[in-house]
Amino acid sequence: PVALDSLSCLICLIIQPLKELITCFCLPVFPPDDPKPPSVSVSPSGEITEGTAVTLTCSSDANPAATYVWYKRNSQPLSKNPQLIFSSIQSSDSEEYYCRAVNKLGSKLKSITIDVKFDLVRNSNCSYLSVFSPPDAPKPPSVSVSPSGEIKEGTSVTLTCSSDANTAATYVWYKMNNQTPVSTDSQLSFSSIQPADSGEYYCTAENRLGTSTPIINVLHGPLSMSVSPSGEIVEGSSVNLTCSSDANPAANYTWYKTNNQTPLIKEPQLIFSSIQPEHSGSYYCVAQNTRGHHYSTLQLTVVSNAPKLPSVSVTPSGEIAEGSSVTLTCSSDANPAANYTWYKENKALPLGPEGSHHFPSISSEDRGNYFCKSENQYGQINSSYVFINVQCKYSSLSKGFSILLTLTCSSDANPAANYTWYKEKEDSPKAHGQTFTIDKFSPAHSGAYQCKVQNNRGHHRHQNSILQRVSHPLITAVCSSACCRFVCVNLPVGVILPL
Repeated sequence: PVALDSLSCLICLIIQPLKELITCFCLPVFPPDDPKPPSVSVSPSGEITEGTAVTLTCSSDANPAATYVWYKRNSQPLSKNPQLIFSSIQSSDSEEYYCRAVNKLGSKLKSITIDVKFDLVRNSNCSYLSVFSPPDAPKPPSVSVSPSGEIKEGTSVTLTCSSDANTAATYVWYKMNNQTPVSTDSQLSFSSIQPADSGEYYCTAENRLGTSTPIINVLHGPLSMSVSPSGEIVEGSSVNLTCSSDANPAANYTWYKTNNQTPLIKEPQLIFSSIQPEHSGSYYCVAQNTRGHHYSTLQLTVVSNAPKLPSVSVTPSGEIAEGSSVTLTCSSDANPAANYTWYKENKALPLGPEGSHHFPSISSEDRGNYFCKSENQYGQINSSYVFINVQCKYSSLSKGFSILLTLTCSSDANPAANYTWYKEKEDSPKAHGQTFTIDKFSPAHSGAYQCKVQNNRGHHRHQNSILQRVSHPLITAVCSSACCRFVCVNLPVGVILPL
């Protein structure tokens, strides 16, 4: 090779045998080279709109010839041809594209950005479109309220929706949480606005340029109220009475108890930390603002967990004579009302009306300790004991009639008991020992006797089940509940005995 005019030439000599002829020619040889930076072009040129056919072309001056690869940012290769073709380009194809020219000596990269315009005419019912806006950056509609500021009930109000778009848009008005349009005009008008119209409104443009949510504030007094809880409340529980209202502006609340003009509290809540039966009754809450007032009532019933300690009474009061009419009455503070049962020494007695027990003609056998039980669905409680002391009736014996009367007392005690006899209403003992003998029984001996039994473990007074007999052959004395009756066995004429 020789250099000829800065080009590399390859000279080839061809010698023919019979002729001294030399043929000479020069072949230029170009050195290999990596690709030059590619050039890219877009067809058609100018603005690109959705739905049109678009071709991106890439070329590069390279030796040896380059191959081409098209990329979209952060994606796999789109094409390995010099051309990247979109048959119907979309707005989502707006992006920066890269073409890489490659041969064995290297590679070069070139990018191009295409911006596909949204064709509103093609995608809407509008008659024409002169300016295309990117769909991802629309201008949202703006709204205005006339008059501005607070809106009072009964006034005329107009909401206006407008959008900054270079084509007439259609508008639809909605009330929040309601999919039914309230207006398909750019204006939503209320000739006489009412509290029921309060709420959040927004308008939408048909070209999807955005939404807005103006709030209409309508001033009105409390229209409705709610109070909770209602119904039955158990004694001792925590109870919150809550009052609420839809007033605008917000209402102030005051709680009262019926028939009491003194406010209990000026708060929405009336709280009982441990409610009691005396809190039962009717309550009402007054809600008031500058536009008016309203009130709501609530009936509160507090149920007791169990009856309170019963009180008992004996009628007539004072001394009770044998044969008289006597009524025992029991009462207890309970809600719901209690049921009552009377007992004598733990033995249930027939029940009269309203928790009473009646003795039409009380006898000495009825003498003893009584109590009543008060019971409802929440529990029961017994009263304290009441002692019924029945006084015996005696008539005088005939003058000169002598009776020997012996009373005997016994007790099952360990260690053995000591016995002491007393006459009712007298503090001094009448006798000691198991037997008490009355010699020459007379009217002065009339009365009730008690036997006190005592050992080192305790003592007891016997008042029941003492059966005695008179030693006189004509008289039998029967003593029960410390009262004695005398029965004639074979009496001579003219003898008067105790009743």
